[in-house]
Amino acid sequence: METPASLLERLKQPAQSDAWDRFVRIYTPFIYHWARQAGLQTSDAADLVQEVLTSLLQKLPEFNYDGQRSFRAWLRTVTLNKWRDQCRRKAVQPVHGAGHNVAELADPDPHDSFAEAEYRQQLVARALELMRSEFQEATWQACWQFVACGRPAAEVAQQLGISENAVYLAKGRVLRRLRRELEGLLD
Repeated sequence: METPASLLERLKQPAQSDAWDRFVRIYTPFIYHWARQAGLQTSDAADLVQEVLTSLLQKLPEFNYDGQRSFRAWLRTVTLNKWRDQCRRKAVQPVHGAGHNVAELADPDPHDSFAEAEYRQQLVARALELMRSEFQEATWQACWQFVACGRPAAEVAQQLGISENAVYLAKGRVLRRLRRELEGLLD
């Protein structure tokens, strides 16, 4: 079986609406958060999200991911540039939301471990949410109970009526799929 390309690579291929849908479902909350952080009201933030996604639809097929650079930082920069474009078009000064200035929004503290941990947690949670339907319920539950809940494999196996080895195999399948899903997306 051929290993599927990462999400960013799949976006370069024609007729990959499922990859685009997955990208949108994973990254919309982040783009929206950045828009709100920039001081936009709910409806304006939603408009900015649409504008960014429309721009990405054109940019991502030619995007070359550099593992030495941050995809999230690039996406944040695209979002803030679109926000600045909106401000210029409307001939208004950017609103400084929550005490942030443009420099802080564009260049967050790289040592902010809380923000980094929150980003990773949200990204993994969204990916897991989208992936769940790809597995049989017993496989998903075996992995979830063993990994996320920290229950012993023997206990999970007994509860689900499967072998202890099946629990380990389920864990391997789900986590391998998660790594492929997030390849290139975790900075």
